[in-house]
Amino acid sequence: MTLKDNSIPLLNGLVLAGGRSKRMGSNKDLINWHGKEQRFFAADLLKTFCQHVFISCRQDQLAHVDPAYQALTDTFLDMGPFGGILSALRSDREKAWLVVACDLPLLDEDALRFLIANRKPGKVATTYESPFDGLPEPLITIWEPKSYAVALHALGEGATCPRKVLINADTHIVKPRNPDALLNVNTPDDAATAREIMQRTKGNPPSKNNRDGYAF
Repeated sequence: MTLKDNSIPLLNGLVLAGGRSKRMGSNKDLINWHGKEQRFFAADLLKTFCQHVFISCRQDQLAHVDPAYQALTDTFLDMGPFGGILSALRSDREKAWLVVACDLPLLDEDALRFLIANRKPGKVATTYESPFDGLPEPLITIWEPKSYAVALHALGEGATCPRKVLINADTHIVKPRNPDALLNVNTPDDAATAREIMQRTKGNPPSKNNRDGYAF
């Protein structure tokens, strides 16, 4: 990290769960991969690292969010994930936002810890390089406060893709140590792949005690 510790914006967490899951055929955020709905499992992961954690959702989903979790409804409508990210950045402009999608069933604490350990607060964002196409992965990214202005400018130019924002911004890109953790499950075939990986790695979970030299 390049800024003094007391000048580094604190992290809020955001789970993107407002999609309509058309390719999956059922709600991805409601899939039970780890003993609870994935949106809640992801929120629990973020709580280890973030001051406050929110579940990004549509207004019509709000009544179905467990009151033990904080919901954040979109104020930028009909923009998919970009709308959820913008809505979060608008809601608290002094915090950085650690954003994860609800369709990352293999995401774990180690992947989040490694991203945070490699965070560069002076950049617009810190993100992973996708192991599937080599491009920045916007749906597991730390969006710094300054990214709000950058994202708004992109929106004004007609862009509604968060990946394009990262490509064109001053983004710090990190190679993942465990590429499987970034597997997006968007289709039933993707889900089958995720289950295969889970079965193969069962009994060998990542250590929750390995802090990679990063103090929280």
